[in-house]
Amino acid sequence: MPLEVCRAQLGLILDSADFDATSRERRFLSHVVEEALSGRGDRIKAYSIAVEVFGRGEAFDPQTDPIVRIEAGHLRRALERYYLTSGQTDPILITIPKGGYVPVFSLRSPSALEAPPLPLVSEKPTAFPARRMPLPLALGGTVALLVAATLVLAWSWKSVRPIVPETPHVLVEPFDDLTGTGAATAIANGLKQEIVSQLSKFKDIVVMESAPKAGDASISMPRFVLAGSVGLSVDSFRLRVRLINMVNGSVLWADSYDGRIKVADVVKAQADVARNVSTSLAQTYGVIFQADANVHLDNPPDDWAAYSCTLSFYAYRVDLKPETRTSVRSCLEKAVARFPKYATAWALLSLVYIDDHRFQFPVDRAFSAAALERALAAARQAVALDPLNIRGRQAEMLALYFNKEIDASLRVGKQALAMNPNDTELMGEYGQRLAFAGEWHDGCALVEEARQKNPSALGYYEVDLALCSYFNRDYPQAAMWIKKSPVQSNPLYHMVAAAVLAEGGYKIEADREREWLDNNQPDLVQNLREAVSKRLTRSQDVEFFIGSLKKAGLAVAD
Repeated sequence: MPLEVCRAQLGLILDSADFDATSRERRFLSHVVEEALSGRGDRIKAYSIAVEVFGRGEAFDPQTDPIVRIEAGHLRRALERYYLTSGQTDPILITIPKGGYVPVFSLRSPSALEAPPLPLVSEKPTAFPARRMPLPLALGGTVALLVAATLVLAWSWKSVRPIVPETPHVLVEPFDDLTGTGAATAIANGLKQEIVSQLSKFKDIVVMESAPKAGDASISMPRFVLAGSVGLSVDSFRLRVRLINMVNGSVLWADSYDGRIKVADVVKAQADVARNVSTSLAQTYGVIFQADANVHLDNPPDDWAAYSCTLSFYAYRVDLKPETRTSVRSCLEKAVARFPKYATAWALLSLVYIDDHRFQFPVDRAFSAAALERALAAARQAVALDPLNIRGRQAEMLALYFNKEIDASLRVGKQALAMNPNDTELMGEYGQRLAFAGEWHDGCALVEEARQKNPSALGYYEVDLALCSYFNRDYPQAAMWIKKSPVQSNPLYHMVAAAVLAEGGYKIEADREREWLDNNQPDLVQNLREAVSKRLTRSQDVEFFIGSLKKAGLAVAD
């Protein structure tokens, strides 16, 4: 395979906004690729990488300092994510197989997507002159033109940077080493890089590893700083970490985490700590969201006003009131008009349109169909603008589900959760889709995990868990969950409560729910079968639920 084609693919990866890697990981990749292409693959060892890339001294010992192995793991995941997103059509695959650090180059073609890796280029670089070899001579005219066109198109696409409102910038500072040992330094560095990697999966924040230079107006100053320290005991480490609001110097959040320092355990421990930190800070309703939601400006600039629309969406999801949805929809429509490349605003607007479709009573089929069509279009716009935007993927999953494209919906949800397994908002929604599609065991497990990881989350978790217990025939547990839910302004809460309580034999409470529906939602009562069938996929689940509604005294058409 020609050297220049491999180098071009490296450039394509490094120039991509979707290559979610730190500067050190980028140097790592550049180093091993260039060494391999220069015929020095036999020199690519942990020691040489540590010394030449990471600046470690000649006394570096890979047996006691796992930094290269840790960074290689981060790099492999970054490459996997890149090829899952904007690198899906790249002509060349660059991988670093586990067990070593020598890269492998594979040619991707329509007829050989699953072909084994091709051999590396010649071990003797002098076989290729310094002058660029004409691609037609190297690969043959047709293949060369396809490769060149692919690279040119990809580079031109990636040169366009979306114009979006100002989002929270978080500076992750190096963690202080409290012991001054090489092992503690390696663990502190590894923890920082893993936290940067996990935080970067949340696309509604910008993660920084260094503060902008004084006077550099091209880069926004961070509003939040994550700082901490690492200490060692005989066989474990402790990370103490805190998030600081740079506006007033207040500490918004602080916690500590422990992990074992055996080589076999340290990588997993660092990953676990990073997941906990990123979930606490960056998830929906997390620490950063709460801090920004409490900021109120009398005359906000356009970018803050647009960003505030996304915060108001999450406030609306707490109670799902129709009048609030109207104002949020209007705000988000203005936001995408002002910032047409703001992927998150498109995604949340799609979710509002989905709510227009699923929470509309009485049902206007023309309006409902139009809302679903708008939802799917807005979701796909969000994903096109940013393939890694989890809210966009979530909206696409829901729009496909309500469009009765169940398999496609679940595929999107699965892919999105693989992109960011720490996103509890997506986890809960995907779990709900799985459960309602009949995969109750796996779906309910995800809903429960989402609720545990996001204790300040929405009330629909309790409704979902009530349904999980209900379909598991555990009616006392189902009744406990439904009574815990705070979303009693939503008519569907009362529909679920009526079914759960009637099936469990709680007649007085079930009668109360039936009366509420009769008095407040007569249009829903007249269309109960349609409302249930819109949400539950399997006919046996629909009929069982309808039977429970009949036990509650509701008249449901057969």
